[in-house]
Amino acid sequence: MKKRVLAVLMAAVMTAGLAACGGSEGGGAAETTAAQTAAAAETTKAAETEAQKTASEPSDGGFELALVTDLGTIDDKSFNQGAWEGLTKYAEENGISYKYYQPQEGTTDSYLETIGLAVEGGAKLVVCPGFLFEEPVYLAQDQYPDVHFILLDGEPHSGDYAEYRTNANVMPILFKEDEAGFLAGYACVKDGYTKLGFMGGMAVPAVIRFGYGFIEGAEAAAAEMGISGLEVMYTYTGAFAATPEAQSMAASWYQNGTEVVFGCGGAVGNSVMAAAQEKGTKVVGVDVDQSFESETVITSAMKQLSNSVYSGIQDFYNGTFPGGNTSVFTTENAGVGLPMENSKFNTFTQDDYDAIYKKLVAGEFELVQPSADNIDPTKDLTVSATTINYVE
Repeated sequence: MKKRVLAVLMAAVMTAGLAACGGSEGGGAAETTAAQTAAAAETTKAAETEAQKTASEPSDGGFELALVTDLGTIDDKSFNQGAWEGLTKYAEENGISYKYYQPQEGTTDSYLETIGLAVEGGAKLVVCPGFLFEEPVYLAQDQYPDVHFILLDGEPHSGDYAEYRTNANVMPILFKEDEAGFLAGYACVKDGYTKLGFMGGMAVPAVIRFGYGFIEGAEAAAAEMGISGLEVMYTYTGAFAATPEAQSMAASWYQNGTEVVFGCGGAVGNSVMAAAQEKGTKVVGVDVDQSFESETVITSAMKQLSNSVYSGIQDFYNGTFPGGNTSVFTTENAGVGLPMENSKFNTFTQDDYDAIYKKLVAGEFELVQPSADNIDPTKDLTVSATTINYVE
């Protein structure tokens, strides 16, 4: 598998970040009561109802703000929904018309055609969620120079990766996934888990950063607690799909004592959740709050997609749109974090979370960046009290 994953990485590592995983969340260390379960269901229903609003009333010029989805929906509990919630929040607070558009196919031509429909519909700013829009936005920035674009989790480049170029009408947004992973790993160990797993999808930079940060956070917590026996199972499946093989591997990890697995690979997370459901074990979700996906999810390493889109749109209307440069969202600007309000920890508290978050903001931890030619944490990270079993 390693050769196949490295081949993918060679193409992917040229960009600073790609969409890592899908979204869902769930169960934790303490059993939820019937009232809590009902409340969570109502919250989910309300969120989905809000997400399913397709448009406002058009203004005289049509719909000023537009979202072009990938092939998913605006209630996908992932990139589309997070971006849509940020867009609609700003639009409704400020009385701006908005609409979303969905492509017919998952191709560059189809995405570009759908962007064109949004522009024809009056869009002054178009939000494009996910790395699949890197090439479409690269083309659209020249084709529609008077329209502004927010590109989530990617940077514009040509189809052959020969040229990366960001015009002044484009705001690419990336995230410090390693900080989100750090918070998740730290919280898990503080909550009493010492046998961890990381199952990534494709070994692209964003996924690797999530994994490395997860280990570093776990080690930081272990050092504070005087724990010297952390164990981590670590692998990449090579794809972002739910497969019987991924579920079987996760099940074997759980069977052999792993207590919680960070499922970081789109639908790979669903495979991990299915295995955890069978074994009565726990999962860390990714990208968005995945607690509504499965009762096995104790927390999620989140990118604050809604916040970043809201911030970009706000900059656009304030005349401070940071086009031409990549914006990076971190703990410092509330761009990543854990959904503590829905996390299911035994002992890890909001005060604990606030304290470690402040330390990350203050730069008290220097997180290791993966080397360009390596995806193995045992070679990049200095591990002392942690046993990492890297599965190729």
